[in-house]
Amino acid sequence: MSDAQTNPQERPMKPAIWHGLRRRCPSCGDGALFEGYLKVTHDCPVCQEELHHHRADDGPAYLTILLVAHILGFAMHFMWVQFRPDPLVMGTILAVGAVALSLYLLPRLKGMVVGIQWAKRMHGFGQKV
Repeated sequence: MSDAQTNPQERPMKPAIWHGLRRRCPSCGDGALFEGYLKVTHDCPVCQEELHHHRADDGPAYLTILLVAHILGFAMHFMWVQFRPDPLVMGTILAVGAVALSLYLLPRLKGMVVGIQWAKRMHGFGQKV
């Protein structure tokens, strides 16, 4: 019998998402979620929750591209209408902004995806081994 059938009660979604966005353990909110920039720890150093079950794959990258493209699309339009900068200057500013924003958002969105998977008991989260 699957874990969803034996324990149908869902874990709280909003706290898990906020903990993930803060790069913290979705269970306790105190332990670090990542060992490095994007490597998820095997288990939480505080509550010992196993985190190696995650299957974030390409989801965080797609979300990052979606957000960065919309933000920079608006910024490109605003810059061009308001200031009419030289295209090379505008391209340089937007390229630096895209890289900086991507590097900032990617680990946070990966933490969010791991938090959602933990809350929904997806991919082995919550199973007793």
